[in-house]
Amino acid sequence: MNKFPHDFFWGASTSAHQVEGGNLHNDWWLAEQGGSLREASGQACRHYDLFKEDFAIAKELGHNCHRFSIEWSRIEPQEGEFQPFEIEHYHKVIAELRRLGIEPVVTLHHFTNPVWFSRKGGWVDSGLQRYFLSFVEKIVSEFCGEVKFWITINEPLVYSSHSYLLGVWPPQERSLSKTARVTLNMARAHIKAYRIIHDIYRRRGLARPMVSIAANLQAFEPCRPTLKNKLAVYLRDKLYNFYFIEELLRRKSLDYIGLNYYSRNLADVESWGIRHLLLDTCKYNHHPLRKNSLGWDIYPQGIYKLLIALKRYGLPVLITENGICTEDDALRWDYIREHLQMVHRSMQEGVNVLGYIYWSLIDNFEWDKGFGPRFGLVDIDYRDQKRTIRPSAKKLSEVFKTGLI
Repeated sequence: MNKFPHDFFWGASTSAHQVEGGNLHNDWWLAEQGGSLREASGQACRHYDLFKEDFAIAKELGHNCHRFSIEWSRIEPQEGEFQPFEIEHYHKVIAELRRLGIEPVVTLHHFTNPVWFSRKGGWVDSGLQRYFLSFVEKIVSEFCGEVKFWITINEPLVYSSHSYLLGVWPPQERSLSKTARVTLNMARAHIKAYRIIHDIYRRRGLARPMVSIAANLQAFEPCRPTLKNKLAVYLRDKLYNFYFIEELLRRKSLDYIGLNYYSRNLADVESWGIRHLLLDTCKYNHHPLRKNSLGWDIYPQGIYKLLIALKRYGLPVLITENGICTEDDALRWDYIREHLQMVHRSMQEGVNVLGYIYWSLIDNFEWDKGFGPRFGLVDIDYRDQKRTIRPSAKKLSEVFKTGLI
């Protein structure tokens, strides 16, 4: 058996639009009503109303931290009009977590934007960062006495690529130049937000906060040891996994590294074009692995390799997402157990891992995939919103309570 430290953070994640329901004022809701997406989020999991029930389950399962997002479009549904009622709602959310002894990890941007922000040009226009920074200043000023861990932006490269390169997320565009601009603007916004957050804590005489992004990293592997495939892996590692992190480190704007990890990416490049080098994957299942319900490879070694790679940056790592969508709950437990074993192995080799936050606490609205994928430790019956704790959650609970895997 492997033993985790007694002060390790154990928990699960959610994001506002995926669980709250009724987020009427953001760009996702607008696109859902327009019919360009598979399903509409609607009432989602009604977590906005049922958060106390969900947090009670988390407490029962031994969670001592919880990651969630504050929905910008609830706080500021119209430009410059901040809603005291909605701010008070999130005060209640954080107070409930604190009452239960669960550390809040707060995300400020998790893929959704207010409609008014999007209509002005959103993240494409560098001048519009000021609106996000105004939101950051408002929220952090409100909650700085209650929150230590902040994530400014969730998966910025996933947002830019899915929204502006692949065109599957709002605003569903396909432009390499816009993808690059959005990525750059998000990096700049994080750097400025980092300084704003730290300045607020200094002015209030509060203990130093912990601020990061949540970076989605993949385990890039060559399908065959060809020069094209090796170059593809090098470029993907450099551009997708580490460039953004290194840019933020260069600007001294990370206190820890938030790591989201799910799967392997098996590079099998057809030709030398840059799009092929960055995007081509094996189509022939040359190296078959177990898969989740979306067809993603289950590759626990990947989280170990990435944690070892992140060690060189000298910062602690918080695993902010790791999970599996599957109807096979035994497979869910195998996935969790095997990944935790790899996390412990990396810690034995000197990686400073602060905690493990599973994605997700409850089943939810999985963006363009709709309600089909089941990631939750807790099953949601969308007909009546009944919560049912899965057996895998109970097994994980024993790990959380004992630290043994």
